[in-house]
Amino acid sequence: MSKRIQHYKNKIMVAAGLWIVLAVALSIMNRNTAANYLLLVATGIASLPIFDQAFQAIKLKVASIELLVSIAVIGALAIGEFMESAVVTFLFLFGSFLESHTLAKTRASIRSLVQCAPEYATVLKQGREMTIEIEHVQVNDLVVVRSGGKIPVDGPIVRGEALINQAMMTGESIPVKKRSGDYVYSGTIVDTGFIFMKAEKVGGSTAFAKIIELVEEAQDAKSKTERFLNRFAQYYTPAIVVLALIIYLVTRNTHIAITFLVIACPGALVIGAPVSNVAGIGNAAKRGILLKGGEVMDRFSQADIFVFDKTGTLTLGNPKVTSVLNLSTVIAENEWLSTVAGIEQASEHHIGRAIVHEAKRRDLNLNAFTQVDLIKGRGLHAIINGECWMIGNRQLLSESGIQMNQLAFDYEREEANGQTVIFVAKNHDILGLIMIADQVRPEARKVMTQLKRQGANQIVMLTGDNKRTASTVANQLGIDHVHAELMPNEKMEYIKNVQIEGHRVVMVGDGINDAPALALSDIGVAMGINGTDVAVESSDVVLMADNLAQLVHAYQLAKQTVRNRRQNIAVALLTVIILLVGVLTGSIHLASGMLIHEASVLIVIANGMRLIRFNFIKQKSLAAMWGR
Repeated sequence: MSKRIQHYKNKIMVAAGLWIVLAVALSIMNRNTAANYLLLVATGIASLPIFDQAFQAIKLKVASIELLVSIAVIGALAIGEFMESAVVTFLFLFGSFLESHTLAKTRASIRSLVQCAPEYATVLKQGREMTIEIEHVQVNDLVVVRSGGKIPVDGPIVRGEALINQAMMTGESIPVKKRSGDYVYSGTIVDTGFIFMKAEKVGGSTAFAKIIELVEEAQDAKSKTERFLNRFAQYYTPAIVVLALIIYLVTRNTHIAITFLVIACPGALVIGAPVSNVAGIGNAAKRGILLKGGEVMDRFSQADIFVFDKTGTLTLGNPKVTSVLNLSTVIAENEWLSTVAGIEQASEHHIGRAIVHEAKRRDLNLNAFTQVDLIKGRGLHAIINGECWMIGNRQLLSESGIQMNQLAFDYEREEANGQTVIFVAKNHDILGLIMIADQVRPEARKVMTQLKRQGANQIVMLTGDNKRTASTVANQLGIDHVHAELMPNEKMEYIKNVQIEGHRVVMVGDGINDAPALALSDIGVAMGINGTDVAVESSDVVLMADNLAQLVHAYQLAKQTVRNRRQNIAVALLTVIILLVGVLTGSIHLASGMLIHEASVLIVIANGMRLIRFNFIKQKSLAAMWGR
């Protein structure tokens, strides 16, 4: 019965409104008795969903807002204030309708994401194309997507090329050219072109499905402010009942006591925080940013130190081998490079992929090796046919007792020029060096400047790369402090230390090595949907477009959301104070008080919805125009 009442709540509201209008018409015609009967009917039907919710709350031992209204309505009926009782119940239902309708609108970004989820896929089986439901696509199926079609799964293109619109994933509307070997994602659209792709991730494991899940979880996650207000409401309701009783005992005026009950309902106070959070998270989702909940907004807005990994974060994460130096007189360059690339296939690191790519470019044969150990922050160690291979930075070789002074090559000069130098050793003999360079992100310098303007006190780089390369990149970008040649645990140690000093730390990274630091920091930011799954899962914010400029928008959006939430709470409290003063002075009555109360709810909702249209770039342009 309870579910049916709530299901028809909006229809009940409309019916009650019509009865009130008829009652007013009869009252104008001096047919007061008939008007009172209609008002009683309106009160009775409009009270059903309110009384039902109050009863459900009592069963859960919760003193809800509906309980306040129920007591006030019963009191109004007891003293014969039929117009007030009818109007109060109607306005309460109308306010509830507006709240739910407006909150649904703020969730439009999620609905649009869900609607973009593909329902069917065209797969190639036994030489024939078949259109099947998306649930039936299996891993390793060959999927065909033509111009205008939605990509149904995640995986690499095996043949063809196309311009892919990735707006639903990244917020970027400009199509990106993809060809054989490139990875594409479910939910994106083939603008022009024709591709065959291999289904690697299907169903709920696709990046698109995870994004929808993460944003929905984020919009349901409560901020500290929301949790406080929910607890506050539980104590507030019985306190108001007690105060109303005290007012009655002092004034002996039942009307004032009942009016006090109604207008003291903290509707705007309770709705103010959720509408701000939902609108802010929706704004971020439309721009390809995942903010995982209201509490993330709180912490992000207070951040004062931004910490960045280098490779794949401040750089494009697409390093290339610039040169290879052979120091061996026994093994040919291509021979040991082939072995090194085979070993590096066990690594997810950008540098490892660059070496594998170089070997493939030279058409070298790559073998898979099983006895490979990843030494985080240093490199790889492998045993092949009983021989020890080491591929990594200077620290790896030094810790293994291999002396650098045997090198005649000036590797320090290469590092000073921004190159990452990888050393290759076999049985403690250095076979050669691999020079690798990665391009600094074109937007990085501007982002560092904007972060400082918007409240970042320090910008820090933490990297496992050598000091000279790290310093070169830091000088290009205007970074305040550089800590290089770090192990993952040393990155965590740095973050712990600055947190002990009272700072709020944002860590931005993309790789598996960054996951512990992302989890430890106050706010972990993962770069791009191409980042490793563990980095995305352990972060609080995901920049899906793999663009650092999104970080500035997210930072400002968090600040604006918290500011908006405070504005809503201030409006709600001010309204309650004005109404209470008005009731006690006799200038505000039951129906007018309820009308003012519902108006404050609408103001709070409208203010929260402004966040949906918030655009940091436009805000900055307006500020510049006014010379601020």
